[in-house]
Amino acid sequence: MTDNHDRRDADPSAFRAPGDPFGATQVPETGDMAATTPQGVTIVDVDDDADERDFVPPAGRLAGTVVLGMSQSIDNSEGGVSRTFFPQITVAFGLGDGSLGLLGGLSSAARMIFGPLWAIMADRFGRKRILFIVTGLWGLWTVAAGFAPNWPILLLIYSISLIGTVASEPILNGLLGSLYSRTERGKAFGTVRGVSAGVGFVITPLLGQFGGNPEGWRWAFMTMGALSVLSGILILIFVKEPDRVAAADTDEIKSEAGMFRWSDAAKVMKIPTLALMAPMLLLVTSLVLFNFVAQVWARDFGFGVTNAAYLNTVMQIGMAISALVGGLTGDWFVRRFGNKGRIILFQIYGVSFAAIIALTMYWAQLWDNDIAPGTGQTVTNDPSFLYYVMVFLMGLIFSFGFSGCVLPMVSSVCPKQLSATSFALLFSLIQGGINTVYQPLVGVIAQAIGNLPLTILVGVCVPYVLNSLYWFVFYRNYEKDVSLQAERTRLIAAGQF
Repeated sequence: MTDNHDRRDADPSAFRAPGDPFGATQVPETGDMAATTPQGVTIVDVDDDADERDFVPPAGRLAGTVVLGMSQSIDNSEGGVSRTFFPQITVAFGLGDGSLGLLGGLSSAARMIFGPLWAIMADRFGRKRILFIVTGLWGLWTVAAGFAPNWPILLLIYSISLIGTVASEPILNGLLGSLYSRTERGKAFGTVRGVSAGVGFVITPLLGQFGGNPEGWRWAFMTMGALSVLSGILILIFVKEPDRVAAADTDEIKSEAGMFRWSDAAKVMKIPTLALMAPMLLLVTSLVLFNFVAQVWARDFGFGVTNAAYLNTVMQIGMAISALVGGLTGDWFVRRFGNKGRIILFQIYGVSFAAIIALTMYWAQLWDNDIAPGTGQTVTNDPSFLYYVMVFLMGLIFSFGFSGCVLPMVSSVCPKQLSATSFALLFSLIQGGINTVYQPLVGVIAQAIGNLPLTILVGVCVPYVLNSLYWFVFYRNYEKDVSLQAERTRLIAAGQF
């Protein structure tokens, strides 16, 4: 991933902005920085590009990256079983949309609570070892969910399985920071998300074949649990974890992934870009969409479980392309517009994604007039070709925001020692907490008004439009935070941040 560290394109005023706690002044022609901290410590000759020149790619990182993408896909598919097959679970146990919202809320709660805890364990005992446990062996709980005799038991076992399936994201994101240099991270994040989506569009239609069996949800749980165990074995074989070596004279950790520490959370929030990311996550509502959309397709649009799985596959094909192209597009926007390019791209993405969701929620009702809403049918009407096109476009747009904008931006401003903490804090704790409340609320509202598509339209599309407007706040601080990343890394090592 490229973040435009060419000093010829830098705006000198960005390094002397009012309110800069470092009082930094940079000479663009040389790239040398002299900064006097409030403690009176002077840091000189900070060269952001030096780390890029010295970076040596670890051996076998491509194979490891592909395996990490596969494991992430399997983890996501494990959670997706409950959503795709919820119409069958509804019939089996007499449930409503509120219960589906509860499942989504439990997933977010597990992500919020256990994501940071697993990151701590990974830093203590090794990322690869912990990924093997939570991505691999933990899949046995998913197998057990397929044998649940009633809803309370299913809810209990599924909740335990979620503790493991939500763990990989913060560990994986931090690990990628060690495997790839700053100028390659758009490609790295895009590759993982692309492989993840690609594997998903193979697994999902195969699982959809269980849709003709009223007990198919059981077989789906057992299948995904077995694949999870297999993915853990592949992680042990192919993922090479970089060494973390302490510097001779300081406590600085050489690995750019850093280590997760609760005490570092306050330091993360001292960086303006990262602090502004937290409220932005209130308006990222894609998890709500993906929690409920299979229910809309299978029940409200009368497509049935198998067709819903096919639609999900088409969406994932779009996501696979989007993840790869989104990361590269984000890098291109940076080369074309400087660091503000990722901000511009996200604003375009937010409006586009909201528009395609709105069209997808009502396309079937406006043009596929033969659709009659059903309740829990296994096979009903088939979606039209045009509807498949709309779903594909929804997937095609989806990944631009995170693989091309959000994740590379966090990685580019975060000091090396805070990388793991920042990812876990923002995307496990904060985003998980938001969706722990948001998803059950959407389920309750949808059940109360009896219109799930309308609930998604208001609860998902409107926030994305508002988010595009919110992103104007990043223009003021993001470029400066990128330029200060190396300096803040050194200040942390010196105990001055």
